[in-house]
Order: sequence, then C-alpha cells, then structure tokens
Amino acid sequence: MFNKRNLKWLSILATLMMTWVQLGGALVTKTGSADGCGSDWPLCHGAFLPQNLPIETIIELSHRAVSGISLIVVLWLVITSWKNIGHIKEVKPLCIISVGFLLIQALVGAAAVMWQQNDYILALHFGISLISFSSVFLLTLLIFGLDQKYEANIVHIHKPLQILTWLMAGITYVGIYTGALVRHTEASLAYGSWPLPFGDLLPHTAQDWVQLAHRFLAMCVFIIVLISYIHAVKNYSNIRTIHYGYTATFILVLLQALTGALSIFTEVNLIIALFHALFITYLFGMIAYFILLILRSNRGEQ
Repeated sequence: MFNKRNLKWLSILATLMMTWVQLGGALVTKTGSADGCGSDWPLCHGAFLPQNLPIETIIELSHRAVSGISLIVVLWLVITSWKNIGHIKEVKPLCIISVGFLLIQALVGAAAVMWQQNDYILALHFGISLISFSSVFLLTLLIFGLDQKYEANIVHIHKPLQILTWLMAGITYVGIYTGALVRHTEASLAYGSWPLPFGDLLPHTAQDWVQLAHRFLAMCVFIIVLISYIHAVKNYSNIRTIHYGYTATFILVLLQALTGALSIFTEVNLIIALFHALFITYLFGMIAYFILLILRSNRGEQ
C-alpha cells in the first residue's frame, strides 16, 4: 500500500484532487453555494445526506466530499513519500506543509459555515489551500525526478533573479487574496469596464475599491512576472529548468490576465471564472518550485 511503485500515480491523483479542491472552492463562491448546507458542519441541514437537494446544496456537498477524499489521498501520498524518498531533503518539510495547510483550510472552511465569518477572513481560505496544493505539486515534481531530467539539482540562481522571484511570490499571493476578496464581496462586476471605466475613474463603493485593488495587484503581478521572465531568459538561456519554467510562468500569467478580462466582458461566465482560478493555481505552483530551487541554491553555496 505504501510501496514506492505507487508514488507516481498517487502523486498525480493527489495533484488532480488538490486542483479540484481549488476549483471547487471557487465554484462554491461563484455560484453562491457557501450556505448550501446551512450552518451545519460536517452534517448538511442536520443530516448526512438531506432529502432536499437544490443545486447549491449539491455543489457544497460535492466540495466537502472532494476535500475529504483529497485529505485521505494526500495523507497516503505523504506517508508513502516519507517512507520511500524521505532522504531527499525537501520531501519531509513538503509533507508536513501539505497536510498541515490542508487541515487548516478544512478548519477555516468549517468555521466559515458555522460562524459566518466576514468576507476578509473568508478570502484567506483560497490562499491557505493554495499553499497545500503547491506542496503536493512540488512533491509530484520531485517524485517524477525533474531534478535529474532538467539538471534542477545543480542550478545556481544568482541574487537578482532570487530577489525578483521572492517579489513575484509576495505580490502574487497578495493578488490572489484580493481576487478571493472580489468573489466573497460580490465585486466581480464592480468598477465598470476593463481595464478601467474611463468615463468615471473614481470608485464609489467598497466593492469598487476591492475590484480596483485587485486590478492594481493583477497589473503588478503581470509586470513582475514579465520582468522575471525577461531576466531569466536573458541570463539563464542554457539552463532548461529556468528557461522553460519562467516561460511557462509568463504564459500562465498571460492566460490569467486574459480570463480576468473575459470574466468582466462575459459578466462572470462560470467556465471562464474557473479557468481563471485554475491558471492562478498553477502559476503559484510554479513560483513555489522556483523558491525551492532558490533555497537549494543557497544551501549549495553554504
């Protein structure tokens, strides 16, 4: 059950499950299904499976089920990884982070249901689960031996790219929080057209300010990713891990910006909104991988 031969398919399953946890959370918020089970948790309207199942209840129950199954799968992956590849320095910390933040995410979700927390607390939920996803994603990359295939185990990242990458991580994470806040405050269509309502630039409501803050942070994310991409391609052209990785990150941020604009133009089409959540999930996963390489590079210097 915990044999090494199970690691590859188990890591893929865990990554896909955690991806759906991210998308499921976005789906719950976008469809207004957060109260689909009332204020009961883990039960739903006082029952394990209520007789009355409107679409909001089905969505909320499905999200809870996927989150519960993902916890089991991630625990299975963590135990198997710890047992078989725990000698790799990054594996044990990633195992602890993935399970720890998945549990915190579940508790925050439960607290949101039972105590109806305010939107600014609820917006933390997506970012917390994103850290758990990123840990599982990194475990998957290590299990598939990306280090050996693309020489990532001998990459040396110099200070300029390290600084750019840490800035990219921080700005992106704050941008993700404001994006979640847009959903929770129902500000998706606030503040007029995209990129700016040139006829009336002054925000008039709290929702306008939330939407404006998210657009400003999204622009900052795009700029820092662009600068990092140009620097990486220019200075690390012969290192495939850096060249391909930062190129993929730039493509993801382009897709993120495109789906963000289309969400407004289509008045928050659900499919586009879910792709918006998907792209930012894997964008942050890639940034987490760069941070792993930076920490490894610094450790090599010491």
